[in-house]
Amino acid sequence: MARLANWLRLVTLSVAVAVSAAASFPVAAGVDLPRLEKGRGDKCVEETQNMRRNHMEYLKHQRDETLRKGIRTTRHSLKKCVECHASEKSGSVAASKEDFCSACHSYAGIKLDCWDCHATKPGKKAMPMAGQGGNTHNTSPLMATAQPGDRK
Repeated sequence: MARLANWLRLVTLSVAVAVSAAASFPVAAGVDLPRLEKGRGDKCVEETQNMRRNHMEYLKHQRDETLRKGIRTTRHSLKKCVECHASEKSGSVAASKEDFCSACHSYAGIKLDCWDCHATKPGKKAMPMAGQGGNTHNTSPLMATAQPGDRK
């Protein structure tokens, strides 16, 4: 009986390894990475591999510094990313599946929620938020024109 149990464990483990290997086979087989337009600057603020792995951490840190502490810097600002990486074709980082942010996030299967509030195009001005009586004030140029509660 103990022998049968050990054999079943071995078979189960073998099947799990085989399924895991099959799931990652396209990566090993060389599935093409998204093809992205080159940014407008001479080089990114960080090395490419570092940005691929850590850009979300830089953006969260930048958000925390700006919103919670009032410290505004440009090194890892979303505004600068959009200015550099907006597509020549669409003028945006997320208007089409081929645009810089959309292409990678689609490839990785990650939903982008930055654009619920922030503009995908450089220089886009914010609309006054609901309840402000139409008064404009110094809002971030990254704020999208959508009003709170608007969903696509």
